[in-house]
Amino acid sequence: MEHWNVLLVSHVVAALFVLVIGPAQILRRRRDRIHRTMGYLWIAAMYYVCLSSFWIVSGGHFSWLHGLSAFTLVTVTLGLVSAIRRNIPAHRGNMVGSYIGTAIAFGFAVAVPGRAIPRLLAADPGTAVFVAALVAGSVAAVYLSLFRGALSGGLNANGRRRPLAAVDRSPAGHSPAGRA
Repeated sequence: MEHWNVLLVSHVVAALFVLVIGPAQILRRRRDRIHRTMGYLWIAAMYYVCLSSFWIVSGGHFSWLHGLSAFTLVTVTLGLVSAIRRNIPAHRGNMVGSYIGTAIAFGFAVAVPGRAIPRLLAADPGTAVFVAALVAGSVAAVYLSLFRGALSGGLNANGRRRPLAAVDRSPAGHSPAGRA
């Protein structure tokens, strides 16, 4: 069985990132800058999780999880292409399906005794909880940063420019920070 190394740790952290972002992406409103930005981060993490899995093998053999990784590479790519082409139903179906496949793979990775995650949970549950909390906190911080940036940068919550009248201006038409 594999031992904990940089590849396995980064794979697990990226998978946790995917699992935490997924529900927020699926449930929140579409077509805003925050959804797109987090979506690109989610896609990058999905590609990393899928590609890195091909170097994580047990006994030198691939498993059905590697087949799921190959299939997920295709569905995530189709989902991205569908979003670019504005085929939202196809985008939603591919991305939700990819997320469900990742959740199934995670359930398998956690539930099967002898795999690295169950061994970590048994030997050092504090580390597992700390890493999961760190990933969840990081995702929350990124969302908060994007949301606050949208509000303070002259953008509304949907990522669109505010009307000019909504931007604070002094009576002379200069910005409140001072004259240029």
